[in-house]
Amino acid sequence: MIVEGSVLPVRRANVDTDQIIPARYLTRIDADGMGEHLFEGMPDGPHLLAQHPGASIVVAAENFGCGSSREHAAWALLGRGFKAVIAPSFARIFEENAYTNALVPIVVPAAVAEELMSAQHIVIDVAAETLRADGGEPVSFSLDPLRKQFVLGGGFLQFLNAKIPEIRSWEAAR
Repeated sequence: MIVEGSVLPVRRANVDTDQIIPARYLTRIDADGMGEHLFEGMPDGPHLLAQHPGASIVVAAENFGCGSSREHAAWALLGRGFKAVIAPSFARIFEENAYTNALVPIVVPAAVAEELMSAQHIVIDVAAETLRADGGEPVSFSLDPLRKQFVLGGGFLQFLNAKIPEIRSWEAAR
């Protein structure tokens, strides 16, 4: 699976889920429409998005997605067309929600993230666990092996649905 696109640099640390998608928009239990309000809780969020139209990869500072455990944050990013988030660290619940929804969460050292914020275009090979910025040298990263399968399979529910024949076969054998 190849993910590629232009970069939305988020140069602030500790971007919490209320900055990603404010609580006032959490009136739904599905992902529809969440992307419309992405980063409205961040002071410069709407301006930042306007400066980088069509970006599909967020490169952020450390502790991205901290705060409350809302899956809506991953939904809002995906709803706005983002396919990956690269940062030095993520809040654990955000990282889980990203994997579950096939949003690729990539951890890189802070210096690498800082460098990637200036990139114009990034190509991510999820299966090979490498990325290249602006055609430069590859940067390796690692994904949790099981959760990587969620991403490659389109999300946790799609991964699970693909296992139904195997589950039924196991049940029949018991």
